[in-house]
Amino acid sequence: MRALLTGQQMKEIDRIAIEEIGIPSMVLMERAAMAVADEVIRRSEKNEVVWCACGCGNNGADGIAAARILSQAGYQVVIIVVGNMEKGSREFRIQASIADKLKLNRIEYRDFIPGHCDILVDAVFGVGLSRDVEGEYRQFLNMLKEAEPRLTVAVDLPSGISSDTGQVLGIALQANVTVTFGWEKLGTVLYPGKEYAGQVVIADIGFPKLALETARKGWMEGDTEELLAFTCGEEDLKKLPMRKAYSNKGTFGKVLIVAGSKNMGGAAYLSGLAAYRAGAGLVKILSVEENRTFLQTRLPEAVLETYDALRLSQEPEYYRESLEKDCEWADAVVLGPGLGQEACSEYLVEMILTAACSPVIVDADALNIISANPHMTGYFTENIILTPHLGEMARLTGETIREIQNDLILTAREYASRFGITCVLKDAVTIAALRNGRIFLNTSGNSAMAKAGSGDVLTGLIAGLIAQGMDETLGAVLGVYLHGLAGDCYREEKGRYGLLAAELADCVGLVLKDRTDI
Repeated sequence: MRALLTGQQMKEIDRIAIEEIGIPSMVLMERAAMAVADEVIRRSEKNEVVWCACGCGNNGADGIAAARILSQAGYQVVIIVVGNMEKGSREFRIQASIADKLKLNRIEYRDFIPGHCDILVDAVFGVGLSRDVEGEYRQFLNMLKEAEPRLTVAVDLPSGISSDTGQVLGIALQANVTVTFGWEKLGTVLYPGKEYAGQVVIADIGFPKLALETARKGWMEGDTEELLAFTCGEEDLKKLPMRKAYSNKGTFGKVLIVAGSKNMGGAAYLSGLAAYRAGAGLVKILSVEENRTFLQTRLPEAVLETYDALRLSQEPEYYRESLEKDCEWADAVVLGPGLGQEACSEYLVEMILTAACSPVIVDADALNIISANPHMTGYFTENIILTPHLGEMARLTGETIREIQNDLILTAREYASRFGITCVLKDAVTIAALRNGRIFLNTSGNSAMAKAGSGDVLTGLIAGLIAQGMDETLGAVLGVYLHGLAGDCYREEKGRYGLLAAELADCVGLVLKDRTDI
């Protein structure tokens, strides 16, 4: 797992590296500038015109240093500076002085006459921008956009993007490549910042790991609750449950799927299929009687148990004993896909929440039932995992979808903290807020997965991992990551358009192929 940082966190690591460890700031800056220049050189020809657009802070200083390196390499470079140079940072003034002594073409924005630009190095704002871009700076960014360069390389972060939320602060520059330093920032993982950043290159410029460790220790011991965010990589697949040779179906856990109202058996099927593809040993599906033929035909591997919806509505206690036995039997429970919102569904949700001692993955109609019956949140325990999409989250919180989109992390984090649960907020970048306060941002997956049934696959996948013995928080995180990898697997083979949810579940098995056998 790798860390994802806010702008303030990156500033603190920078401070520790320079002030406490003693690495000269100009050394870090030169390495940053070399990383930016290397990306430009790798993607361009020397006859192309390069504009280096620079603010007066350290981000602008990085840009001037990159301009010097490119000029020395034979490029035609123009340095355009916006802002009050007299109030610039110490490093900016040093880099500007070096550029002047080398007689580089450095022009203040107010004196600049726009011409042709092939390549733009965007070094106007760094990670410290926290308010909308206005006035002269907005005019400057507009001028740069109108130049329509063939290639834009952003220094650390595209100018105008919030380093914490990925939101556009009034106006922002679109980059083809973003060269970020040390660790990736939240603003280049979250949309729309992810789209503005283009390809993100994480450059090692010499920040020691001790700087991150020292900063994290301070965040965890401080008076304020600091955000600790991370994302998964291929190396994390080593944490998946092992498939021991001496085993049987009971070795790999039992999943109970409570899903599927009349004509909605597909949701139950997809969750069950995904649980099996994730490696679960045994899946039991509890659904309405009307789904019997469909489920036994499509997924004969599953144990099927049915109920009469009318009788459950009129005599809920008739089913309580069997439901309690099912919950006791299960190592993980899926509650909600295609369940409907009738009276019988409400009884099921309440009974499962009160009876289950194993982790429960709550999705879809179960979430809507809880939204309509807020007293059910009183049944939440630490083994609850909620998997809402934005609409479901809006109903749970009373916020608008737009408000949630403005700060996905805050929404998921506050809800998880309020109830002591794990909240998996599904979007183009899915956020998992864990009960220990950490935040996971998923970087796998693609738009092929924007299909009906994809969420049902996710619930079954998470349940399948947890049933095999994974802690529910790690199971949720790796389940989301694997879900995205399965979508990427399909895209590589067949493209972005034709994915069906059942194929997504099948791709889970392909992603897991040969990864965990011992």
